[in-house]
Amino acid sequence: MGFYILLPARAAALLGPLSGTHPVFFLATWSPAIAGLAVTALYGGRSAPRALLSRLLIWRIPWVWPLFILVVLPGVFVAGALMKGGPVLAPLPPGGAGAVVATLFTMLALGPVEELGWRGVLQPLLQRRVAPFWAGAAVGATWGLWHLPAFFLAGTVFADWNFVPFFVGNVVLAILVTPILNGSGGSLLWPMLFHWQLINPLWPDAQPFDTWILLAVTAIVAWISRADLFTRGGVTDVLPAPKTRPAGPG
Repeated sequence: MGFYILLPARAAALLGPLSGTHPVFFLATWSPAIAGLAVTALYGGRSAPRALLSRLLIWRIPWVWPLFILVVLPGVFVAGALMKGGPVLAPLPPGGAGAVVATLFTMLALGPVEELGWRGVLQPLLQRRVAPFWAGAAVGATWGLWHLPAFFLAGTVFADWNFVPFFVGNVVLAILVTPILNGSGGSLLWPMLFHWQLINPLWPDAQPFDTWILLAVTAIVAWISRADLFTRGGVTDVLPAPKTRPAGPG
């Protein structure tokens, strides 16, 4: 990505214009996941990445969180868009509904994959040292700064955004997803679906109002979940504990 920032003309000539579907963009987006898998392999052995990926199969969670992901998050974007004077849903692109469906699946292969690094490795490690609220805030700050280079790149959606509310939004969202991570016992499935909703092409552009609404929502969630968020604990294992079989007779 630095090549495109420092030498944009040469990078475009050698690798083609940068866009949200360019292989370099995918590689950059996957870098937290690649780092997470590499760290687990380095310290846990060759089978460790597969164990990390097995957290995608953890699906049990209190019903309130799926409801939050499916209803409250879209409501935030719709409310923010209305405050901005925009539409309730994003306008259909020239390709119609088919293009929206294609974008939905493309987005599933982009942002949500980051969670293998952020909530898969970094947050459990931080929660060994600090309370989940502060671990989430630290992950959010790292997450926000990691996106900063994209704000200097033409051809990405970030080029037209303001970094400050985006950074605040990343910290807020990382705190907000923390009780979902811990409440599910370390599931990566639900944080990935949470992330997918954030970049869902159906939701309208609500910047910066969505950030301020999310800040209020996070304050409410943090107050309700304060006993868990501000007490050391939560998920601290990067790799799920191996299942033990009950001892046989004798």
